[in-house]
Amino acid sequence: MTVADDARATHWLTHVSYYRLSGYWHIWKDRSVADVTRFRAGTDFDRACSLYEFDRELRAVVGRAVEHVEVALRGSWAYALAHRGGPHGYLDAALYSDRGTFHGLLGKVATDTGRSAETYIRRYRDQYDAPALPAVWMVAEMMSFGRLSRWYSLVAAPDLRTAIAAPLGLREELFVSIVKHLVDVRNICAHHGRLWNRGFRSPPRLPHRPRDLGASLDTARVGHAAGTLYNSLVLLIYLVRQIAPSSPWRDDLVAALGTRLPDERAAMGFPTDWQARPLWL
Repeated sequence: MTVADDARATHWLTHVSYYRLSGYWHIWKDRSVADVTRFRAGTDFDRACSLYEFDRELRAVVGRAVEHVEVALRGSWAYALAHRGGPHGYLDAALYSDRGTFHGLLGKVATDTGRSAETYIRRYRDQYDAPALPAVWMVAEMMSFGRLSRWYSLVAAPDLRTAIAAPLGLREELFVSIVKHLVDVRNICAHHGRLWNRGFRSPPRLPHRPRDLGASLDTARVGHAAGTLYNSLVLLIYLVRQIAPSSPWRDDLVAALGTRLPDERAAMGFPTDWQARPLWL
């Protein structure tokens, strides 16, 4: 590996750490000799640092898209449940596929309600004795994205799950899987993990419809290989288009991707013809 400036390299290794930064130069390792760390000719330390900085930008861009999905799901979940059973209809155990899991989640809502410093929760506690838990639209705003995902996946009735997924333009059985996946993506972004060439152990189920979405995804891969960041980004492009059609988010993503070389995009799972696929046009 070429290191042009020892002082700069020392600064990076001091403030980022060797182990964290090493995740950005694995793609240039020479794999021909086992148990020996060698790099292919032309590998440059500054390029690895540049890739690290790109990943920081990528996490920020992706985090904006996940925010759109998270906020939309909060609203859709609360709206559908309120229309089905009123402000506190979500407390009906018959709505859910597993009573034990439901009661566990309910206990966490009760704990969060008791501890919350949010103004709207304090007002509810001060004004109402029963029901002890707030209305569904308050609960939706109070819980984490991960917990909201669990509540949604626990809904038993397909028609109710469909009503929740409908505003986001996907079939409910696929949307459950996609939401779980996006929780993982969100957590990586929030905790400053490496996103750039991330593989996902539990990839989302990939839709074939609508046609432009199916044609943009990389469905040629099988198993865990389907869980590449490329497919995550395509799903986010589609979802942001449903939620915020005028958002420049896709253009911002394309601009960021345009700063990287083909082998760096390939490490994210990008097919060679990605720019010709419908959602990227």
